[in-house]
Amino acid sequence: MNNPAVNSPGGAIRLLVADDEPMFRSGVRAILAADPGIEIVAEASDGREAVELATRHRPDVALLDIRMPKLDGLTAAREIRRVLPQTAVLMLTTFGEDDYISGALSAGAAGFLLKSGDPRELSAGVRAAAEGAAFLSPRVAQRVIAHLGGDQLGRVTDARARVGQLSEREREVLALIGAGLSNQEIGERLFVGAGTVKTHVSSILTRLGLRNRVQAAILAYEAGLSPLDDGGTAPPPR
Repeated sequence: MNNPAVNSPGGAIRLLVADDEPMFRSGVRAILAADPGIEIVAEASDGREAVELATRHRPDVALLDIRMPKLDGLTAAREIRRVLPQTAVLMLTTFGEDDYISGALSAGAAGFLLKSGDPRELSAGVRAAAEGAAFLSPRVAQRVIAHLGGDQLGRVTDARARVGQLSEREREVLALIGAGLSNQEIGERLFVGAGTVKTHVSSILTRLGLRNRVQAAILAYEAGLSPLDDGGTAPPPR
């Protein structure tokens, strides 16, 4: 479901940033200062404060560190999503926090950003989440898939078999979900209306037994529909 940010003057995306490291929050401010379409409306230094400020400011997107004092990011994410279902949640993670991935998915996270990743991904991730899309930093996507465990070849084979149940158009839509595009952006890419895309997305989730767009994006990566690095997109399964 699309969730365009329209609460701020001019339609800027209202963002809450929660991290217990002041220097990191300062870095986020510096990076996003160049993007007039994003407004940081609140900053929190722990999970409990994040929930309180989210309730007060009702941001479009909450950017939460997975590990924070007083209330961890996963619990904060669940509480924010419970109180403010229209607020999308992006999780900040590091390579040493793989054990939190499953919890973040179940908490309703719209995506993952690597704290040491490309700064350009920050703005892209916030915008994707605000528009109802799923966003996975390519390196985080690799970690997510690796963390899911099991036989990697078996997972790829299974993913491609599942995707093979979809129509050609549905596979195109799934690939674009994996690339982090919103319904509006997918519609523009495929020259169809956002309503048509929404119907395709609902069908994809239902047919593949997926709960949300993040799970769909992960499956798209596993099936080779979306790129995991700069090497380009793998061919679709036959």
